[in-house]
Amino acid sequence: MIARYGFWNNQKYSLEKMTLRDLAGAYFRYYAIDAYIAIGVVSGIFAYIYATSFWALVAAIAISLVSYPLIWYVLHRYVLHGQYPYKSKFTAKIWKRIHFDHHQDPHDLGVLFGALYTTLPTVFMVTAPVGWALDGPGGAAGAFSAGLFITCFYEFAHCIQHLSYKPKSKALELMKKRHMEHHFHDENGNYGITNFFWDRLLNTYYVKTDRPRKSPTVHNLGYTSGQAKKYPWVAEMSGEIGAEHPLKRSKA
Repeated sequence: MIARYGFWNNQKYSLEKMTLRDLAGAYFRYYAIDAYIAIGVVSGIFAYIYATSFWALVAAIAISLVSYPLIWYVLHRYVLHGQYPYKSKFTAKIWKRIHFDHHQDPHDLGVLFGALYTTLPTVFMVTAPVGWALDGPGGAAGAFSAGLFITCFYEFAHCIQHLSYKPKSKALELMKKRHMEHHFHDENGNYGITNFFWDRLLNTYYVKTDRPRKSPTVHNLGYTSGQAKKYPWVAEMSGEIGAEHPLKRSKA
């Protein structure tokens, strides 16, 4: 049974046991989502006050919308699934929090959301400069606001893909299938969340039947026990490192 308390009470939420209503309640009580919404509203007001060109502001927001899938693809494929973050003591903790823990237990809502201290500056860096180039402070604020609300949408869509819930929309159902394959069959592909355009273009899109063999590193992202001996920092924070979902390991 799912405890109906906020994250501040250290309750663990398992998406495989939650309803859509449970998810909505937990989603809007999560501190990072609240921060995105609050900062997004303030940035939107700032953009409304200081924008000097309506069309430049629209262009800044449009560029944020169009570029977001590519930016997510690049970060997901080359940073979150890169091996270099766990090889450094200085980045191991961040990598563990923002992606390793999610692949270790894909149903744990507490580690599904991006970490605020990494997501917020990343969204700012990839949206504000373009907005500034188009319309100064007003354009930067508008682009940043758009980026934050897109992030909220992505986070909720990501939650639904891990929820024990069959989407009524065929598009959402397809997104969920591809994302579940990324988590439970082969992590080396299907990097998109709501958009697989770049996966198709860069040849990383796949259907499970395209890859008959399951990846042995789908849950540990290549951070095996052998790698843990060489680079121990993630293992020191995580405890047991294995190739299977933690729940399966605990039953062994």
